[in-house]
Amino acid sequence: MPDIEKLHLEDALEDSPQTRNLLSVFEKDAFVLKKYTGGLQACCQRIMSAQNELCAATQGLAQQLRAYEAHKFPLESENSILTSTLKQFASYIDDISSIQQVLASQYSETMMYPINKFVQADIEEVSTMYEMYQISSHEHEQALGKYMKLSAKKKENEKARIETNEELYTMRKKFHQTSLHYYSCLNSLQYKRKCFLLEPVMGYLHAQRAFFQMGTDAVMKPEIEDFLGNINASVLSVHQELSVETQKTVELIDSIEKQSVHLYHPEPPIDMPYIPPNTSLAQKSGYLYQRSKQAILGSKWDRCYFFTQGGNLMSQSKDEARKYNKDSSSIGSSVMFAGSLVVDLNEEGLIAEISEYDDRRFVFQIVAPSSKKTVVLQAENHREREEWIAAINNIVRDSGYVRGGKTPPKRKDRTPSLEKSQSADSQSIPSPTTLSGNGSRSSSVSTSATTTGAAATQGENTLVLDTPIQFDLVSPSQENRGPQSPMSGPPKRINPFDQSSGEVFDVKFDNAAFSQVFTVRFLGSMEVKADRGEPLVHDTIRQIMAARAIHNVFKMTESKFIVSNEGMRLLDPSNNAVRVEFALQDISFWSKHPENERYFGFITRTRIVGGAKNNLSFACHVFESNNSSEEICKSIGTATRMAFEALMAKRNAKAGIVKPKVNEEKKLPLENIEQLELSDSDSESLPLSPDGKFLLLANTDPSETGSSVFEYSNQPIRENLGDGDERRIEGAECESEA
Repeated sequence: MPDIEKLHLEDALEDSPQTRNLLSVFEKDAFVLKKYTGGLQACCQRIMSAQNELCAATQGLAQQLRAYEAHKFPLESENSILTSTLKQFASYIDDISSIQQVLASQYSETMMYPINKFVQADIEEVSTMYEMYQISSHEHEQALGKYMKLSAKKKENEKARIETNEELYTMRKKFHQTSLHYYSCLNSLQYKRKCFLLEPVMGYLHAQRAFFQMGTDAVMKPEIEDFLGNINASVLSVHQELSVETQKTVELIDSIEKQSVHLYHPEPPIDMPYIPPNTSLAQKSGYLYQRSKQAILGSKWDRCYFFTQGGNLMSQSKDEARKYNKDSSSIGSSVMFAGSLVVDLNEEGLIAEISEYDDRRFVFQIVAPSSKKTVVLQAENHREREEWIAAINNIVRDSGYVRGGKTPPKRKDRTPSLEKSQSADSQSIPSPTTLSGNGSRSSSVSTSATTTGAAATQGENTLVLDTPIQFDLVSPSQENRGPQSPMSGPPKRINPFDQSSGEVFDVKFDNAAFSQVFTVRFLGSMEVKADRGEPLVHDTIRQIMAARAIHNVFKMTESKFIVSNEGMRLLDPSNNAVRVEFALQDISFWSKHPENERYFGFITRTRIVGGAKNNLSFACHVFESNNSSEEICKSIGTATRMAFEALMAKRNAKAGIVKPKVNEEKKLPLENIEQLELSDSDSESLPLSPDGKFLLLANTDPSETGSSVFEYSNQPIRENLGDGDERRIEGAECESEA
């Protein structure tokens, strides 16, 4: 390194003009160096800030990629390839972010620390010494001038002369010491500039080299190379598919526009070719205006989307769709969007015909004599009206939606099906396996029930795959909407639980010894072939969920589910009205879903009206709960056990056997119920299972005994009510509890 110019410390006290001139050069150099160093420090600080921002941005990118799954896109599957790919990208970006954080810390140590130290320690020291040098120089000049003013002729005060001499001595010494320190600072600054200006840049390059080395080790892995290669190939494939699809879409749009020219005109002009109505349609859908009464003498027309399905005319309003799009954030929302029943096309004597209205054109009406209901609709043009009338009359003529695919010989022999018996606010969609059923049935629930049929067995298909699935509940306020004809046979069911509209349960829910309330949402119910079995309940849940997905059914009616030893109820949460009520003797089996703990279902038995003695029908009802369904299943088991013990106590009391513990059962808390033990007389009179845990009323299949906490006999238990009537109490069983 060449020689460095320096200030001579020996000349500091003399302070000659040459020394002052040389000092001014060093001072000017220090001032320029200070200005340059400030700019260099600002650049380094900018790099440091940018690196910190890059670290934060990289971390944010990784978090945003992981948040894709949490957004729950309605059209994106839960475990899609895109979701897993974004998660993999996020893990690689996290590795890069950690390397960038290391780079930021190295910048702080090797780049920012030297430049900050040089500016704050050395440059600021030179500035401070410059001010002190100027002050000491000025004080020295004043002391020297004062001393030089002493006169040689006059005899001055000896004391004043001594003080002036001492003051000059002090100021000259101070000036000399300050000059020495100032000169040394300026001289050392020439050395420091050559190291402290190079250290930050050298630290920056060292940090970059280490960063690139770590980045190479982290990013240039064979697995990342393969991953990026696969993703690149997939992206190119998607681009090609998009290009092909775009071309097809353009061609399809042109074709649709050409084919839809006649649809743009509500009434085709004279120069357009005439298109006759298609009178052979078996299904029809589209927008119509429906007339409804308003106020006393007024009426209004509402535009709704109508469609025929399963022998029913259904409708959907735009408000339903808008409400669904606004309120539902994911599949499975409780917002209703599946359509409402307008009229049952299977009704005897139903006909669609042209109707004339003074204020409307293209009006037709659907007249249902049995229910005394008339639906007035308006089409957009003549062809639409003729096609709607023909389609509805074709469905009526072909007997509509008939189970088994066969038209019965006489319409009057047909019994109402689940779908034709629903109200205007309920809905029914067939199973996704097929669009036809396997025979209609009619049933009602009463205080007596017959014994169950065969239980579910392994290897047997216990699902009625071609039966309709009920997706909606109806409150009691909707039960009596239409008049019932006395010649139409049993009253129509308006809910999926086979309860007649005039039936009233007489149970003391308010005084029940055991009662629990849960919030549940009804998913659907369908007919099954057997009355028990976990596989049967699990298959039914899977079937109903598949049907909801296929038919885009998003409605889930929310209810309060009360489980007590007097029965079970579904209440409307808005007004606590009873929607459905179940007697415990009608519930044959219940189980939760093995994979989703919020799903559960139970099977009910119902005797078919007019059938044989043991002619029973079974239906499985599926719900979703807010909490774990295992708690609900345990509550059903507890309620059923208490009801059974109360029944046995009543029977034993009539037989003369006194059981004080059972009589006091309702006064005990729930946690003490399980601690009750049968008396010695009970153990002698009633047989127990081999493990001593269950009470056996009849011989049961060992395979069935192992899957339930307790079982009733397959034979009915007859209870004498004292008035000559007998009540048959069905047995019930629940799923196995650990």
